[in-house]
Amino acid sequence: MQVYTGNGKGKTTAAFGLALRAIGRGLKVYVIQFIKGGFDYGELYIADKLPNLKLKAFGRGKFVTEKPAEKEDVKLAEEALALAEKVIKSGEYDIVILDEVNVALDLKLIKTEKVVELVKSKPRHVELVLTGRYAPAEIVEIADLVTEMKEIKHPFSKGQQARKGIEY
Repeated sequence: MQVYTGNGKGKTTAAFGLALRAIGRGLKVYVIQFIKGGFDYGELYIADKLPNLKLKAFGRGKFVTEKPAEKEDVKLAEEALALAEKVIKSGEYDIVILDEVNVALDLKLIKTEKVVELVKSKPRHVELVLTGRYAPAEIVEIADLVTEMKEIKHPFSKGQQARKGIEY
């Protein structure tokens, strides 16, 4: 199980890089995006064109930052987790990426214990990748690989807007 976390750019990008490499080797990949549904992300335009890649995004197209979160955000995150359970336990996919799941955990949209339980019960051949800032200690502890993206410098701090194809 891999975790990409931290306050720097590149967590989702790293996960999709892994997905691209895996697809190139004939592996099957399923990406489940927490709190990203309804946004205009570039990966949504290519996912259905790549063989062996399935992507499902959950969210209402609004940045979720408030605690406690709105009921609709909790409902969507729970739906994403239910799909993750089904996909992981099916064993049909070689890699399952839970994009931004760490943020969903931090916002208390889903319970850390449920994700830990899911990780521990996954089939051995399934590579699980969890992305997002604020990875909880329980997730870091059970992971095989943890990479922390650390922001040193970012164009946003100088007022540059997000760029199509680069940041989204």
